[in-house]
Amino acid sequence: MKRRQPRVGVLGGGSWGTAVASILAASAPTILWARSEEVADDINDNHRNSKYLGDVPLSDTLRATTDTEEAVTDADVLVMGVPSHGFREALEHAAPYVRPWVPLVSLVKGLEQSTHYRMTEIVAEVLPGHPAGVLAGPNIAGEVTAGYAAAATLAMPDQNSATQLAALFRTERFRIYSTTDVRGVEVAGALKNVFAIAAGMGDGAGAGHNTKAMVVTRAAREMARFGEAVGGEPVTFAGLAGIGDLIVTCTSPASRNRRVGEELGKGKTIDEVISAMNQVAEGVKAVGAVMEMAAELDLEMPIATEVYGVVNKGRTAADAYRGLLKTTPGHEVHGPSW
Repeated sequence: MKRRQPRVGVLGGGSWGTAVASILAASAPTILWARSEEVADDINDNHRNSKYLGDVPLSDTLRATTDTEEAVTDADVLVMGVPSHGFREALEHAAPYVRPWVPLVSLVKGLEQSTHYRMTEIVAEVLPGHPAGVLAGPNIAGEVTAGYAAAATLAMPDQNSATQLAALFRTERFRIYSTTDVRGVEVAGALKNVFAIAAGMGDGAGAGHNTKAMVVTRAAREMARFGEAVGGEPVTFAGLAGIGDLIVTCTSPASRNRRVGEELGKGKTIDEVISAMNQVAEGVKAVGAVMEMAAELDLEMPIATEVYGVVNKGRTAADAYRGLLKTTPGHEVHGPSW
């Protein structure tokens, strides 16, 4: 007897939530929940999410709704694409309709500000007993939706679940690898956004390619030191969710966090930058939590510290780069992270 494809519910109608839902809908019945009726109607009527993905066509089998119960009730897998600041609320609203033991996959690359929780830790509180993991990698939503080749890592608590769910997301051009290092993948996703702001500040200030390469390389080391300190596996930070995602987020013109940094580098204030955006730049919200966690761990985080100063303390991008260059470099691997 042929097994039916699992039904999938996706919460979150932004660019990445929509991109993943479109991929899933090509092989499994998928319903996407969007907060905006305009977005839901656009997906259903035009097979587009014009607000976040422009004219890129979506799978014509993808359905959208503004009713959480409709998206969740029959789901065999629940995918969470809601930004970190709304993740808990959206999950609590969905919880009464989630069937027992349904696995959850987070697409979020951020931390809850009030608790410093990773998204899977929120799942453990709101829906205890449900397997929870994360999909992450160097993925620009518009490129993935348009069919450009890309890859990501799916992390779940056990390898069997990771392997089975990876097959659900995999296509000929979207390669999905698997791991059990949920903690490491989530931490890498949050940190790379912070470092992309630093790289973008250099772009905006005209710092040059050598400077950018220096910042990205040292950011990779800073990411690994922090990630290993909170229990991530070292190899994770050299993989797709680590250095892979760091590279694309620090270099792509489509990267929201890099764009925030670029505008800061041009002299705009953080309030001016955020008010001009229609999507969330997770690094802006994550950097405060990262700095508090680093203090608890007694870790030096020079790049994150300078980003925090610009985002939260009114410093300029020029101040940040001057601050970095004042530090004395030590051993490249075993010394302080900068």
